[in-house]
Amino acid sequence: MRLHSSLTDLRVLVRGAGEMASGIAHRLFRSHLRVAMTEIREPLAVRRRVSFCEAVWDGECEVEGVRARRADAPDALDSILNEGFIPVIVDPDLQSLETWHPQVLIDATLAKRNLGTRRDMAELVIGFGPGFTAGQDVDVVVETNRGHDLGRLIFKGSAEPNTGVPGSTLGFTVERVLRAPREGVFRPRVEIGDPVEPGQVVAEVEGEPVRAQIAGVVRGLLRPGIRVWKGIKAGDVDPRGERRYCFTISEKARALGGSALEAILMWFNT
Repeated sequence: MRLHSSLTDLRVLVRGAGEMASGIAHRLFRSHLRVAMTEIREPLAVRRRVSFCEAVWDGECEVEGVRARRADAPDALDSILNEGFIPVIVDPDLQSLETWHPQVLIDATLAKRNLGTRRDMAELVIGFGPGFTAGQDVDVVVETNRGHDLGRLIFKGSAEPNTGVPGSTLGFTVERVLRAPREGVFRPRVEIGDPVEPGQVVAEVEGEPVRAQIAGVVRGLLRPGIRVWKGIKAGDVDPRGERRYCFTISEKARALGGSALEAILMWFNT
């Protein structure tokens, strides 16, 4: 651990730009750290209205007052940051490390496995959720499982194993999730924020319907026209019925953002 001359000069590269990664990046960016994000070429975020990966598709996007812009090359990251945007670059293999040289690397893909992140990639490497071991492939692991230990920093060992069950909301877990019934092109019939009833057709894939299992509002939904495969998460329904929750960062993502900030401060401000 070392004292950094200026924490606001720290370059933080976040691997992934989906819902949780975006909540993390949002909190770090608002804390005046220099944050950039990487994504795959065709992101599959369900909670698109709170995910910076939408910049890959649309060029720019905004989440709760923070704007992101697609970067076409690693040497564009700093100029985009200087213009007040979080840069998002298609870079699944982290080639940006070689040119941007971040002091912090955060793997927030929440892939439940390590996609190649190594401890030697930056001065501080943080892994979120299962698939990482603190002291081996990363420096710090952050617990992502909902419950008493959510957001806890782990400096030796791993996070809790993946349960495969979504978090409970008003007693609903798997019932909240919309899944593609087959491989093909995803075509939604509703918009994020729309109310739905049990049995209502909310989308279709090659003519096969995707139906809501519970009443609520559509909190997340894949982009129209994207190709999916059978069983992939294609959306979710929030039984609380609060439309604004569809367009604001969740309590879990905010908590994980605070954990990332805590880890960075502990590492560099001692």
